[in-house]
Amino acid sequence: MEVSENIACPFCGQTFALVVDTSAGLQRFTTDCEICCRPFEVTAECEPGEILSLDVQAG
Repeated sequence: MEVSENIACPFCGQTFALVVDTSAGLQRFTTDCEICCRPFEVTAECEPGEILSLDVQAG
């Protein structure tokens, strides 16, 4: 199940929605900012249908 969460880019500070697949449990992935296009790392801890914690860091 995918859940959308608003996050702030660690580079430009702009907020945008990030979609996370909550069926994967603990996950770490790299994605690009929708505004400035710089890549950053996301660490998400999930239970099916719910994001328990979401951490965003400059890569």
